[in-house]
Amino acid sequence: MNGYFLTDKGQVRSHNEDSGGLFFNQNHQILAVVADGMGGHRAGDVASNIATSSLHNKWLDTSAIHTPEQAETWLRDTIKTVNSEIYEHAIHNEECHGMGTTVVAVICTDEFFSVAHIGDSRCYLANGTGFKQVTEDHSLVNELVRTGQISPQDAEHHPRKNVLLKALGTEANTEVDIRTVTWDPDNQLLLCSDGLSNKMSDEELYDFVKTPMVLEDAASKLVNIANERGGEDNITLVIVHHDEHEKEGAS
Repeated sequence: MNGYFLTDKGQVRSHNEDSGGLFFNQNHQILAVVADGMGGHRAGDVASNIATSSLHNKWLDTSAIHTPEQAETWLRDTIKTVNSEIYEHAIHNEECHGMGTTVVAVICTDEFFSVAHIGDSRCYLANGTGFKQVTEDHSLVNELVRTGQISPQDAEHHPRKNVLLKALGTEANTEVDIRTVTWDPDNQLLLCSDGLSNKMSDEELYDFVKTPMVLEDAASKLVNIANERGGEDNITLVIVHHDEHEKEGAS
């Protein structure tokens, strides 16, 4: 199993409020993370970096994950702790009041992956049956689509597209959505912030994931396209390939 992480501040923003990484535990299992921060006075990058660094540090101390129950418990408990860390930091640092972050975190084993998320950063799976979004956005627009108030086409250009229904660290307690999916060799995962998913259709994303190429090249090309189409937001992604070889990844 191997992967690649890439983040870019885009063409408009003065700094990058996204964070993330590709991390290995003591048994060389992967934790992939994407976090998209929000908040004034650069507090968004504080929230996303707390989320990523805390998840990373806790994963380094984790031994092998053998079952979906273990993976889901680890994600639920760890993200609950991270939520408290961000919330407490915001309370005690005036410049960080109101900050928060999305998070999508995936534990990858040979047999399955478990994904946890809050907000609208996404996880997609490419396998033998095609390409599908595994997570469901916690956004106002997605809720309007889900309840039939607007169409998916209307959602693409809705003026409140960026309004989230929940985020990590904005409240003392928050619930994370978690699910586990089995996968096979040669399947791939794509995690990304909305700086990428807002600029490319699922079909376009799938074309890049399914086309044989070095993961670093695929990631760079995806970021370049988002920037060519305006790059108004930060752009962050992780690609994980379930191949037959274990290879040390960069964080």
